[in-house]
Amino acid sequence: MAEYEPVQDVIQADTLVVGGGIAGMTTTIETAELQKHVILVEKLPSIGGRVAGMNQYFPKLCPPTCGIEINLKRLRVNPYARVLTLTEVTEILGTPGDYTVTLTIKPRFVNEKCTSCGKCAEVCEIERENDFNYGLDKTKAIYLPHVMAYPNRYVVDPDFVNDAGMKKCVDACEYGAIDLEMKPRTIKAKVGAIVWATGWRPYDASKIDNLGFGKYKNVVTNVIMERMASKTGPSEGKIVRPSDQKEITKIGFVQCAGSRDENHLPYCSAVCCLASMKQATYIRERYPEAEIYLYYIDVRSPGRLEDFYVKMQDDQKLHFHRGKVGSIKENPENQNLILEAENTLTGEITKTEVDMAVLAIGMVPNTFDDKPPLDTKQDEFGFIVNNGGKGVIGTGTTLRPFEVSATVQDATGAALKAIIAGGKR
Repeated sequence: MAEYEPVQDVIQADTLVVGGGIAGMTTTIETAELQKHVILVEKLPSIGGRVAGMNQYFPKLCPPTCGIEINLKRLRVNPYARVLTLTEVTEILGTPGDYTVTLTIKPRFVNEKCTSCGKCAEVCEIERENDFNYGLDKTKAIYLPHVMAYPNRYVVDPDFVNDAGMKKCVDACEYGAIDLEMKPRTIKAKVGAIVWATGWRPYDASKIDNLGFGKYKNVVTNVIMERMASKTGPSEGKIVRPSDQKEITKIGFVQCAGSRDENHLPYCSAVCCLASMKQATYIRERYPEAEIYLYYIDVRSPGRLEDFYVKMQDDQKLHFHRGKVGSIKENPENQNLILEAENTLTGEITKTEVDMAVLAIGMVPNTFDDKPPLDTKQDEFGFIVNNGGKGVIGTGTTLRPFEVSATVQDATGAALKAIIAGGKR
C-alpha cells in the first residue's frame, strides 16, 4: 500500500512525479507497474486534480469515478508507489540519474487513525469557502476534500487551527485522530528522474470586462458549470440560475472567452468547443425543451472528436452561431442576459436573451507562474518544452492543452521517458 507520510528523513525512488492530477496519477501507476519505485507528491490534501471535479468527460461521457476509482485501486495495492499529499518541492540538486530533492510536508492536523466517520465535521461550527466547488458553497473547517479523496482522510484548514471552536471537533473524535499540534516536516528524496505534472488553472474570467463575469450572477464559467452539473456538486446536479434558482429555458455557451485574444490568452485551449458541447448534453438531459445557443469563432474538434461534433449537430434545439460574443448585458427586469454578437456567416448583428451564460475560458498551465526547476525550457505561454532530457520531463497540460484521454496517453509515455532518463539506481 502506498504510504502517506514516510517515517524516514531520506527516501529513495527511481522517479519523482510532481502533481497528483490525472497526468501525475497515470505516470505514477505506469511506473510502479513496471516495478520501478516512484514517489508522487501533491500540494493539495488529495490527489485527483481537476478531473475529480468534473461531471463527465468526453467522448464517452463517463463520470470521473469510472476512471479515478480504478487508478486509486491500482495505487493502493502497488508496493512500488508512494503518495505524499500536502507536499511541495522546495529544492532540487543534482543531475539526471542522481537528484536530491527537498520536500516540505505540511501538516494535515488529522492522523492515520481517521476513519472518515464525519463526526468532527458534524459538530464543527466554523465554515470556509469550498475551493473544490469554486466558492459556490461552504465546507466546515475540518473537511473531506471530495467524495473520492485519497487519502480518504479529513483535513483541517490551517487558517482555523488556532480557533477555539476547533476544540469541539477534537472532542468529537473518539479515535483521537485530530492533532492540532502537528508541524511541517522536511525530508529528502533521492531519485533518478523528475516528471512535472502540475496541471492547469482556468483563466481568470473577471479580467474579461465585456462578458460580465463577477458582475452578473447568471454568468458562470465552464468549470463552474461542471460542478453545478455534478451530483456531488453544490446543487447536487441540479442546473439552475445562480440568481434565483430558476430552471433553464434558454442558455448561451460563449466560446473563446478570453482565448485567441492578444489581450488575454493568445492561444486556443483546444478542448473548449467539445467541453461546451458536452455541457449542452447536461442541459438537454435535464431540460429537454431548452433552447441552447453556442457562439464560436470556428469549431475545433480534432481527430476522432469530430464524431462528437457531428452528433451534436443533430440536436434541433442546439443552435450554432458563428461569431464571437462582443458583450453580455443584464436585463434588469428579470436578470436575464443579452448576448450581442455578429453572425459572421450573414453579417447580421444579433441580440439573444438567455437565462444563463457559460463562458468557455481557457487553460493556463500552472507552470506559467510557478516555473519548473532545473532551467527547464518553456515556450512564451509557460508550457514546458521537452528537449532531450534537459530539465524536468513535462507531461499532460504542462505541455499543451489536452483532453483526458490524450493526457493519459502522454503520461504513459512520460513514465517510460523518466525510466530511461533516470538510468539504473
